[in-house]
Amino acid sequence: MAEGDAGQADEGRQGETNAGHHSGDGQQAENGNNNAETNDDEAQERIARRKPMIKRIAIIVGIVVLIIAAIWAFHWFTKGRYMEGTNNAYLRADQVLIAPKVAGYVTDVMVSDNQQVEANQPLLRIDLRQYRAATNQALATIEARQADITRAEAEVRQQQATVEQAQAQLVSALANESFARREVARYQPLAASGADTGERLSQLRNNLAQAQAQVKADRAALDAAQRQITTQQAQITQARAQLTAAKESAREARIDLDDTVVRSSIAGRVGDKTVRVGQFVQPGTRLMTIVPTSGIYLVANFKETQITQMRIGQPATIHVDAFPDLELHGRVESFAPGTGAQFALLPPENATGNFTKIVQRVPVRISVQADKRAEKLLLPGLSVEVTVDTRGNGQ
Repeated sequence: MAEGDAGQADEGRQGETNAGHHSGDGQQAENGNNNAETNDDEAQERIARRKPMIKRIAIIVGIVVLIIAAIWAFHWFTKGRYMEGTNNAYLRADQVLIAPKVAGYVTDVMVSDNQQVEANQPLLRIDLRQYRAATNQALATIEARQADITRAEAEVRQQQATVEQAQAQLVSALANESFARREVARYQPLAASGADTGERLSQLRNNLAQAQAQVKADRAALDAAQRQITTQQAQITQARAQLTAAKESAREARIDLDDTVVRSSIAGRVGDKTVRVGQFVQPGTRLMTIVPTSGIYLVANFKETQITQMRIGQPATIHVDAFPDLELHGRVESFAPGTGAQFALLPPENATGNFTKIVQRVPVRISVQADKRAEKLLLPGLSVEVTVDTRGNGQ
């Protein structure tokens, strides 16, 4: 019995201990709930304090956004909607291809790659020996033609003397004929009356016939002499024409001789130089290219939907990709007479196959207004971005 009571007593103490533990756990839970409620109250209080500040910030942000939107809308309405831009644009220059006019071996190249040259500056020289010989030959031909003219003129003067001689002989023959005719007329009545012999009259008639024949011969000789002058004058005309041809040949030979020195037709820089000393070149052989450092322009390929309000003379703003900080200005100069597809090597034929509409682009030439410092930086082929202000009426 004593052991049973002791066991019950121990179970009773253990139960009280467990009950105490359960009571402590409940108190801790209650304390946790109180702390949670306190934290929630503090968070709600902080949120309550922040709400006016957040509201003010939201209002300020909204006002700023509205102002920015209004400014953007005003800018777009007054300016932005009139701006047409593209990055499909490149700088260009009217570069000149250098090619010889005569054939021969190159004896000297007087410029180097990328060198700055002036207009009419010598670039290279071709062997000139055969062209100098041709020039000398042409000059000799001129002298020969001049000698022909001098000889023909002397012959004309000599022939004029022959004509004068023939005229004098004709005058003499006419005088003889007249005398013979008068003699026949004087002796004819005498012979008829028997005062003189018929033999004498026959002799006088023979003399008249001879005089008349001599007159005809002298007239023919005079006519032949005069015709000879005409022939010689024609020879002089022919010789003068040959002289003119010889002079033109000499001028052509001099031109060929001068063309043995190839010169630059414009001021610029040497590019794409392929010529070397000793190279044999033909007329039209591409030797180098002269790229001008001034007169740079650009060609912008605008979409067909962008050129509705675009006109010649409207201002443009230009940004070069190679120089982001450089802003240039220009003006629309002209429009291509067709879209780029029309000038392609193989133009599209939209009447064949399935049709897909593609927005076409129109090349627009725009002048570049740049100072000397900027011109030195600009190179043909550089990519640019251009924006045209279509508010102007242009042309």
